[in-house]
Parts: sequence; C-alpha cells; structure tokens
Amino acid sequence: MAVRLNFNVPEHSGMTSARTRARLAERLRASGIADEALLGVMAEVPRHAFVDQALAHRAYDDVSLPIGYSQTISQPYIVARMTELVLGASGRQKVLEIGTGCGYQTTVLAQFFHTVHSIERVGGLARAARERLAGLGVRNVRLRHGDGSQGWANAAPFDAIMITAAAPILPEALIGQLAVGGRLVFPVGVAEQELRMIERTADGCLETRLEKVRFVPLLPGVA
Repeated sequence: MAVRLNFNVPEHSGMTSARTRARLAERLRASGIADEALLGVMAEVPRHAFVDQALAHRAYDDVSLPIGYSQTISQPYIVARMTELVLGASGRQKVLEIGTGCGYQTTVLAQFFHTVHSIERVGGLARAARERLAGLGVRNVRLRHGDGSQGWANAAPFDAIMITAAAPILPEALIGQLAVGGRLVFPVGVAEQELRMIERTADGCLETRLEKVRFVPLLPGVA
C-alpha cells in the first residue's frame, strides 16, 4: 500500500525545499538504504513540518533534534533503517508504533501500511501529533495517549511493531501481539544500546542483533 499525501506545508527557503529533501534521500542511499520506494517517501515527507520553526534549517541534516518534553525526532537514517526492516514483514495491513513523538516516523509508516496504530505516553506530544497528522492529510493512523510498553492488545495481531525508545529489556507483552510472519524492531539497553529485530515464525521467534544506536528511554505510564 502507498498513500499519497497532499502536503500543504510552506517551504521556508532552499534549506527546506524539495531539492534539499532529494539530497537527503541520496545521502540515505549512500548510507545503505536500498528500498527505492522508501527513499522516495523520505524525499517527500517534509521533516521541517515536524520540528520547531527555529530548527527548520537543520531539518534535513542526518541528526536527531529536540521536540520538547525531553524527547527527540530521530535522525532520518534511523527512521529509514527501522522502516526498511519492518517492510520486510510478510504483511502490511497493520503496524504498531510505540512512541509517536512528533509524528514523523508515523507519517513514513503510513505510506506503506494500511493502518498505523501509534501510542504516545506524553499527552502534549500526542495532541500535537494528532493535529499535525490531520493537517498533513494522514488519515490512516489511530493514535492513542497511553503506556506503550503494554502494546495495543485489542488491535493485535500486528504485521509489524516498531519501538522508538529504548528499554533495558524488551517488553514481553509485545511479542505476543506480533503476527506470524511479522517483525518487531526495537532498541534495547541503557548506557549501551543496540538495535534488534525479532521475526515471528510458525516455529517460534528469531532474534537478530543489528547495530549500535542511541534513543531516549522507554518509560512506563503516561505523562
């Protein structure tokens, strides 16, 4: 599935132009992102619309940026890397995202999955993300303010699950919400963090250790 978005976001200058986004996609390709449809989406989504206007000039740098509430928007490479991994799941009906944040990763996922279920524990971020997604025309997202560590049981099973914050250990509840043939991509660790992937098969689960990463911590409860 691919949803074509109708972005009504003004470009502030050449620093946030379509040409600048195209250069970002080229850097991602050079960094090892191979899915051409994904690269096209990364070149289309206006990342500057997800950060404060004062940071718009840095929106297409390959860095994480603050979005308030001690949270960050992930660097584009990590967004693309994690998305490419979940796109390897056997289905694309439903994906669960733990940690909506500003909604940037959510918007990228919405281009490929029929429905994105996304949970954000910080009420202010959840409200802002809901408004931003509506303004951008992203209609296939169900967004909840809640504790993401427990997943979204009544919407399971999911073809893919993505966690965008790091926990000391993987929340076990999430494995049970993954469909057979599905993929769970998550960072784990505290001082030293690592990106990992769990693939659920008919015979059990296969875990793959991927690369070193740096994420904000996954916290329980709501704020």
